[in-house]
Amino acid sequence: MGSVTASLAVWASALGMITVDHAVSDTVDLVEVNHFYDDQGRLVFDQIIFYDWSPTYERYNVRAWRLLKTPAQIPHRNWSRKGYVAIWFDGEVLREVHCEAMRESWTQYDPELAEREYLPKEQRRELQALRVRGTSTR
Repeated sequence: MGSVTASLAVWASALGMITVDHAVSDTVDLVEVNHFYDDQGRLVFDQIIFYDWSPTYERYNVRAWRLLKTPAQIPHRNWSRKGYVAIWFDGEVLREVHCEAMRESWTQYDPELAEREYLPKEQRRELQALRVRGTSTR
């Protein structure tokens, strides 16, 4: 698929005009767009963090995170599903993530790293992997 065609497909599906059948689709409870700055106030990186609500601990736990590389990763309002959606190419996978709520933060610490105290990275659910001929890839 050419880059123009891919861009149009992502844009059109984000607007709800078409359904992307070959996308890996996930639903999370909260998405955070985080801008991490160093002690001098310089931007280090932008990331998107995906959370699931834990009724047991009554808090959001990190499910996964990705560096924010394109504006397409930023969730935008999805009026038909009453929430937000982000659609982007995550490596070679067209990923679609729906969420009920979204927040944006500017911090001098990495929230994803801090959350490892509550739920270690190895215990996270992670986003779905694309299954290809009986195997999974990331």
